[in-house]
Amino acid sequence: MNRTLPALVLTLIAAPALAQRASTTDMSCAEAKSTVSRQGGIVLGTGGATYDRFVRDRGFCEITEITIPAFVPARDDVNCFVGYRCREPGRGDRFSDF
Repeated sequence: MNRTLPALVLTLIAAPALAQRASTTDMSCAEAKSTVSRQGGIVLGTGGATYDRFVRDRGFCEITEITIPAFVPARDDVNCFVGYRCREPGRGDRFSDF
């Protein structure tokens, strides 16, 4: 019983947060791009149960990460450029030789 109550409370707190995630498929391309630009870094749904974090520029990434262009499905454009994704550089990336 002592473990059940905290788990129930956490579930009730987390459920509304999951339901409130904005989705790019519900926005026009301009709205999605504006949302990323305004927030700087934001997690957006990209259709169904998929989601990702998008950023306005490298300033919203970890110091060791680089940015890669992010294209998502939007209500009016299936290949909408919304900003960037952060990722660790790998072989062939600009600064991988240093």
